Amino acid sequence: MAFSLIVICLLAYGAVMLLAYVMQGRLIYPAPPARSDVPGGFEQVRYTTADGIDLAAGYRPAREGMPTLLFFHGNGASWQTTPLVTSLLSEKGYGVLAAEYRGYNGNPGSPSEAGLYADGQAAYDFLRARGLAAQDIVLVGNSIGSGVATHLASEVNARALVLISPFDSLEETASRKMRWLPIRQLLRDRYDNSGKFPHLTLPILILHGEEDTLIALDQAQALAEAHPDTKLVTYEGWGHDLVVHPPVQDEIAAFLGSPPG
Repeated sequence: MAFSLIVICLLAYGAVMLLAYVMQGRLIYPAPPARSDVPGGFEQVRYTTADGIDLAAGYRPAREGMPTLLFFHGNGASWQTTPLVTSLLSEKGYGVLAAEYRGYNGNPGSPSEAGLYADGQAAYDFLRARGLAAQDIVLVGNSIGSGVATHLASEVNARALVLISPFDSLEETASRKMRWLPIRQLLRDRYDNSGKFPHLTLPILILHGEEDTLIALDQAQALAEAHPDTKLVTYEGWGHDLVVHPPVQDEIAAFLGSPPG
C-alpha cells in the first residue's frame, strides 16, 4: 500500500513537471487580447526582424533636440499601454517607440527569449534607419522588458538604460515562485540580466517598488550591485505596477537631464 502511494505521488509529481515544462510559454508570455486602437500622438509603424517576423508597433517622434525612449513593456501588456506610462515624458518632447513583441497584439510568431531579443534589435534598427544617432536612443524595459532592454544594451550603443521593476534573472524569479519544482532545469528562457550587467558601458537607472511581490526588491538590488555605476531608486509602498505611477516618469526625466514636473 505504501509503495503504491509513493508511486502515485511520483507519477503525479512527474505529470506536474511535464505540464510546467509544456505550458511555460503561456505562463511567461500571457499576451492580452489584441488591440487595434492607436493612441493620440502615435502612429502605427512596422519593422521586420532578422528572422523575417513583421512587427506592428507604435511611434511618436521626438521634438527636435530630444532623445527617444525605446520602450519594452511587460509580459501582460501591449504597445498601446506604453503611451499612458510615458505621457509626461512625451509632453516634455521625448520621442517614444512603443516596441511590440512577436505573438503579441496580432503580430505573427511565438514569443521566446531569443525571439524577443531579435524583436528588440529590429526596433533599435528602425530608429537608426529613421536617422536617430545611438546617443539619441534611451533603452527602457519594464518587468520582462528589462530582459530585452538589458540584452540590447549589451549589443548596441545607446544614451542610457532604464529598468523598471526588473529581475536579476527570470530563472531566479521563477525558482522562487515554484520552489517545489526543479524550475532551473525545466526553464527554457532565462533572461540573465545580472550576467550581462558587468559588461555594460552606459549610464543605468533602476526603479523598483519596495512592496513588489512578483519580483522582489533584492533582485533589483543584486542587479544594481553587478554594475558599480547603477543608480537604484526604490519606492516605499508600491509594488510591481510601479510603471503606472507618474513619479517614475519624473525620475527618468531627472536622470536624463530634464527637470521633473
